[in-house]
Amino acid sequence: MAADEGRARHDEGALVKESEFWQRMDHHLGGGYARVWAMQHHLGDLGGRTVDEALAEGFSCKQVWRAVAAALELSPSES
Repeated sequence: MAADEGRARHDEGALVKESEFWQRMDHHLGGGYARVWAMQHHLGDLGGRTVDEALAEGFSCKQVWRAVAAALELSPSES
């Protein structure tokens, strides 16, 4: 997938709010580690960006969460 294809559309992100995104991150990675992981772990599904970089560049929380869930190998019922 090209990096530009990963750009968020504003209407797409409505399903996962940023507060819900961080709650999910904390739940799966732990409150202390989630922020570190978001700063340091580069995700192929986000064009090699970190979570923080992708969110800052305008990717939707929904798209970033999908990439995180894939990287963590979460089952659909966990994500």
